[in-house]
Amino acid sequence: MTANWQPTASIETLRERARLIAGVRAFFAARGVLEVETPVLGQGGSTDVHLISLFSMARTDKGQRKLWLQTSPEFHMKRLLAAGSGPIFQLAKSFRDGEIGSRHNIEFTMLEWYRPGYSLAQLIDETTTLVASVLPSFVGPVVHYRYRELFHTYLALDPFTTSIDTLRVLAAERGQMSAYALADEGRDTCLDLLMSMVIEPMLGKNELSVVVDYPASQAALARRHQDADGEWVASRFELYLNGIELANGYDELIDAEEQRLRFSEDNADRRRLGLPEVDCDEQLLAALHHGMPESAGVALGLDRLIQLALGKTRLEEVLTFSTPNC
Repeated sequence: MTANWQPTASIETLRERARLIAGVRAFFAARGVLEVETPVLGQGGSTDVHLISLFSMARTDKGQRKLWLQTSPEFHMKRLLAAGSGPIFQLAKSFRDGEIGSRHNIEFTMLEWYRPGYSLAQLIDETTTLVASVLPSFVGPVVHYRYRELFHTYLALDPFTTSIDTLRVLAAERGQMSAYALADEGRDTCLDLLMSMVIEPMLGKNELSVVVDYPASQAALARRHQDADGEWVASRFELYLNGIELANGYDELIDAEEQRLRFSEDNADRRRLGLPEVDCDEQLLAALHHGMPESAGVALGLDRLIQLALGKTRLEEVLTFSTPNC
């Protein structure tokens, strides 16, 4: 049987992709943001329990070592910020195992940028301006939502106070699975399932939807603050269009000890769930100890944005070769 060697995107689509990427580079050049290139291999991977990092055993001058394919260029870029780079952006190849589908590919292109001195509100404005520049036919408004408000509206529950048992039952019902399948899952897993199955499809309809004030437990590498209700929440946002998550931005955590604690907590959750532990990036922690400037940063799925811009049904239609055909 002859192997399917053809690209998954048409040559005309690839020309359009190149044009859109040139526009992204021009956007940042006009704002004095430096383009950088960092390694796809790192000393540590993402400890996030919802991500599966790939790794390779490599022969180095220090013997055989496990090197992690980066799920985003975040760790290396933060080391550059600590070294005094100023505002930076990157178009980075990133890797997340098991992510295959109409909006996912194991290897994908992440657009990530960092703005020292920016507030989260300033970064949201810049992110929505960039998206609008790539989607010139889009004329809808930018609408902000609080995470808690969305759960009240679409599920009639409070994500901060509803019992874990209730969340497990509801997530199982909406996901058409047995409650037993979620018996060992924590609060955030259930909330993520409900968010993706019920709420996300309703976001970004004729608008850019910005979601803020996620639970503090979902801060990842972002700071935390108290919201108007006195609840501790994550200082982050997510951006949606047509039910698709496009970007995830943080008011960046710069406390090295707090970051080490979060890495440790993630790995404890991994052990509890029977997942393999992931090496913490000690070089990132050293950079934070040295001192990283207060910054806001955002990761945007560039392939998804191009998919929307070109009206394609599947992500593979804007990739030269999708993972199954690479």
